[in-house]
Amino acid sequence: MAVESGSPNEAPQQTAPPPDAAATTLRRGTLGVADIAFFVISAAAPLTVMAGTSPIALGSGGVGAPVGYVLAGATLALFAVGFTTMARHVRHGGGFYAFITRGLGRPAGFGAATLALLAYNGMQIGVYGLLATATQDAVKAFWGVHVPWPPIALAGVVVIWFLGYRSIDFGAKVLGVLLVAETGILVLLAGGVLLHGGAHGLALDSFTPQHVLVPGTGAVLAFAFAAFTGFESTAIYRHEAREPRRTIPRATYIAVAFLGLFYAFTLWIVIQAYGADRIVRAALADPAGLFFTATTRYVGSWAADLMHVFILTSILASQLAFHNAINRYGLAMAQEGVLPPVLGRVHPRHRSPYAAGALQSVLAVLVVLGFALAGADPYTQLLLWMNTPGMLGLLALQALTALAVPLYFRRFRHREGALRTLVTPIAATVLMLGALWLVIAKIDIMTGAGSTTNAALVLAVPVAFAGGLLLARRVRRTRPAVYAGFAAEPDADPEPAPAAPSAAAPEEAAARG
Repeated sequence: MAVESGSPNEAPQQTAPPPDAAATTLRRGTLGVADIAFFVISAAAPLTVMAGTSPIALGSGGVGAPVGYVLAGATLALFAVGFTTMARHVRHGGGFYAFITRGLGRPAGFGAATLALLAYNGMQIGVYGLLATATQDAVKAFWGVHVPWPPIALAGVVVIWFLGYRSIDFGAKVLGVLLVAETGILVLLAGGVLLHGGAHGLALDSFTPQHVLVPGTGAVLAFAFAAFTGFESTAIYRHEAREPRRTIPRATYIAVAFLGLFYAFTLWIVIQAYGADRIVRAALADPAGLFFTATTRYVGSWAADLMHVFILTSILASQLAFHNAINRYGLAMAQEGVLPPVLGRVHPRHRSPYAAGALQSVLAVLVVLGFALAGADPYTQLLLWMNTPGMLGLLALQALTALAVPLYFRRFRHREGALRTLVTPIAATVLMLGALWLVIAKIDIMTGAGSTTNAALVLAVPVAFAGGLLLARRVRRTRPAVYAGFAAEPDADPEPAPAAPSAAAPEEAAARG
């Protein structure tokens, strides 16, 4: 990997936007801790993850599957230590690519930017396939009617475009309502199981070593890491957050803690609903109906009907969260001159990155139509073939960001402790690389595809990163001013980063250049 450290002579700290960039900016000081946490948790889609993919994890790992989600959450909490510490110093709104640029240099930053666009678009667009199949299932369950999937997916694109076009606080309110709905139905299931005492009484077998240390644990961990996708997007909303130095770390830790504990608890609940002796057989026999059957038995058929509806809203919430994240990546790169300036426009009334949102929606329409015209299956192909490189890309970005933290902090004097700037980031780098390797090793379980397809899906990640490296070389040669200002600190910030001792100013300038 090409690594390049900036210098004061090579790059200015602050760079003016391109002359044709829009003057309107994103809405400042709008999002609080809860708002950003809603975006992050909604991107993970807890109900969809539990009802959609956790039965496969249960079938692979058995009764000890809940511990896998706890371990994944603990690993990501470790990653969050260095990530949020660096977020107090990096005021740029480019998320991962800004962090990686600070620690690993501009070429790696360009690679991270192109990889982020691939990853977030892959996650967001692929889920239109899941929206289509879930809607088909709901319509068939309610009215016994089969509807074709492409119109459903295209209607979803329009809905997400409109919600993203509106103001960010409007989107936060929508996500808050949808998140309460999807978690509420799982809480109802938990209440029913606890009140009835489960199938054979409540037990803690899931947390004993003999059920955790089994051959299928690796597959469980692969699904568990995938279930946290999107939690790192807190930093993307820096310019719209209130008190970003406090809001972003709190939202990040809340999201990781909630997801890890909620996933583990919900999986334990469904194990109690069937009993430890029957859960694996039930998960393998009917993975799609596992949660619906349990909900019908312990709560009522009305609750299972609601679960069908709330899975749809869970999917829409996830897509809106990813749509917003993609738009802010595109906005940041356009305002720096890397992407066409038109994508840097912000709506004068809603203060949303509407141009980037429109382009992303057009891309989604083209991909959906392409899969539809090819006669592809919306779940096994549109969803899995788009989501897999997206998930792998985000895991790779997390590993690169963890590596960037200690390299960034070693370049200047600061008041952060070694535990946050060295020990935990290095540990997180090792663990994130391990998670990435684990997911790749179990990729056939996650996609159900052949070796050629799986190889293409995995290779999309390094190819996207390499494309960014080539773009960096081209921009450096043809547009040196744009290259020098890539991921530079903004001229102003609602809450400046903490001041380092005066003697450290030149070193910090070099690190950020």
